[in-house]
Amino acid sequence: MSLADAAPDSFDRRDLLRVFGLIVVVNLLGGLPAVLGGPDSAWFDALVKPAIYPPTWAFGVVWTLLFTLLGVAVFLVAREGVGDRRVQVALGLFALQFVFNIAWTPTFFTLQLPLVALGVIAVLAVLLVPTIWAFDRVDRRAAALLVPYLAWVLFATLLNYRFVVLN
Repeated sequence: MSLADAAPDSFDRRDLLRVFGLIVVVNLLGGLPAVLGGPDSAWFDALVKPAIYPPTWAFGVVWTLLFTLLGVAVFLVAREGVGDRRVQVALGLFALQFVFNIAWTPTFFTLQLPLVALGVIAVLAVLLVPTIWAFDRVDRRAAALLVPYLAWVLFATLLNYRFVVLN
């Protein structure tokens, strides 16, 4: 059974492997920039942290949960059939916004450009709106799984802004 052949309400062992694979891929792609150059630097330690800055451990937990939801959402959309124009648009928008997600970490931490990073995350937040809309046109559950991601990205945008103001 291919993703295109899966009935919307059926779920078999192959689907479980596919969804697990997508969760792993999204987590690896999303988490790799932080491993290569995240907040463990003298530069970041020296920055004034905003009052709304969560405990450091929270970022790994939240992003892992969000990336897991994203993997499930992508699965739900893709299983409708990648030949479907609505699916192509939804996955294309997902890929575009994910590029901005991945770009934020090296922009902020490695290049040490918080103002540019603010622009990157603002574009990410804006791109998430049509991405959620496009996912909703394919599978409402998939769109709902992106809402916590949008909420966190909006919070992260505010947090990034506060870093710029304070530093």
